Amino acid sequence: MKTSQEISSHQSIHGLKPNCLSFSEVLAQSFAVIAPTTIPASNIGLIVALSGNGTWLSFVIGLIGLLLVSININQFASRSASPGSLYSYITKGLGPTAGVICGWSLVLAYLFTGMSVLCGFANFSGIFIGHLGIHPSSITLLAIGAGISWYAAYKDIQLSAVAMLLLEGASLVLIVILCIIIWAQKGFAVDMSQLTLSGVNPGNIATGLVLVMFGFSGFESATSLGDEAKKPLRTIPRAVMGSVILAGLFFVSTTYIEVLGFSGTGVSIAETEEPLGFLSQQAGVGFLGELVGLGALFSFFSCILGSINPAARVAFLMARHGLFHASLGNAHSANRTPHVALTMCSLLTFLIPAIMSFFHIKLFECMGYLGSICSYGFLTVYILISVAAPVYLYKIKKLRPIDVMFSILAVGFMMIPIVGSVGIPGNSLFPVPEAPYNNFPYLFLMYLVATCGWFLIKKQRSPHLVIGMQQRVEEIHASFTDRDNY
Repeated sequence: MKTSQEISSHQSIHGLKPNCLSFSEVLAQSFAVIAPTTIPASNIGLIVALSGNGTWLSFVIGLIGLLLVSININQFASRSASPGSLYSYITKGLGPTAGVICGWSLVLAYLFTGMSVLCGFANFSGIFIGHLGIHPSSITLLAIGAGISWYAAYKDIQLSAVAMLLLEGASLVLIVILCIIIWAQKGFAVDMSQLTLSGVNPGNIATGLVLVMFGFSGFESATSLGDEAKKPLRTIPRAVMGSVILAGLFFVSTTYIEVLGFSGTGVSIAETEEPLGFLSQQAGVGFLGELVGLGALFSFFSCILGSINPAARVAFLMARHGLFHASLGNAHSANRTPHVALTMCSLLTFLIPAIMSFFHIKLFECMGYLGSICSYGFLTVYILISVAAPVYLYKIKKLRPIDVMFSILAVGFMMIPIVGSVGIPGNSLFPVPEAPYNNFPYLFLMYLVATCGWFLIKKQRSPHLVIGMQQRVEEIHASFTDRDNY
């Protein structure tokens, strides 16, 4: 007779395509949502505007904090897997209400990540195509990016993963080569203004961490591939931690070199939408900057695709738990993808940026606004999973003192950007951010209150709902006993 692990590796109880993604393809999912190419190629100016010479330190703090979070995530990922990502983990550890908060936060976080990078795609492609004398409308470019991403996600998860892996890998290699050339042009100088944090206060570092979280956001999205990954109890934990380390090292080094590269040019990196394009011209390798721009364009696309995939899978599982309309829980009979949820997520990813564009909000500004809002969704989830991990380990009698320490440290690191984004009135070290960024934490809080209120009303009307959620999550976790036996 087959063990439960063997059964789960050959068929999906959710109707998705099972056992089809290798470790590199699972890693590609997390890397695609992080989209490391887009930070140095386009978004770095948004973060430098907040953190100044301390931007590299914001990334170091983000790297350490998310490594701690990944340790807590892997307490679950090494023992069970499902399409529900952290939603099912937190439901297991802290119960249905916390699970619903996580589910709604994740859906918002992934969707707003997709929206932000869709704006980046439209903005960057508009500039890129504009060099050829072609000037399509913003809404046309938004529709193209969302439409192609929807088709790839709808058709085949493996096709999505391979495309993301190839596109992101090529872009990273090009950026590394260009950054080495830029640093060489500066004589491999040591930038003391960055290392001494000239003109930087703790509030700058903390405020910049909000967008740094957006830069790292999605590293955990591989956990949504529990049904589709090969040997998920091994590949998913490795992908979660590996993506944080690789992306963190890349962000810190490229940020340092780009800020150094702009010194003495008379041009502000905070106001430059194509920083690597500008620096490549300064270094006399403009053709390489054009290639990096093309790579960044594809990276934006792969990030849209990488955001739609986990958002749809979380919505898919929540629908199967009775939290969304039942149709969202359907899987395509031939493609074995959550096609209804994918279509809904793709449509929302397009609509909100299109509406903002219709009201003449610049795409570059939309990218920053949507990226900040999505960060609060991820921060909420990272705090919840860090609290859930020791509770879960206590329930299964495997809690150690070091696990509690990892939990406390992770929560502490995640609180830094939250404090920075809210600010302390009258405090010069942690000033209240300028509008509209000062309003975003409260908009997200209103979203959580509304969605949790909806759940409480639904729970009162349907008491069996919570029991059903718990039973289904227990069924998923029961199919995986321990990674050593997998």
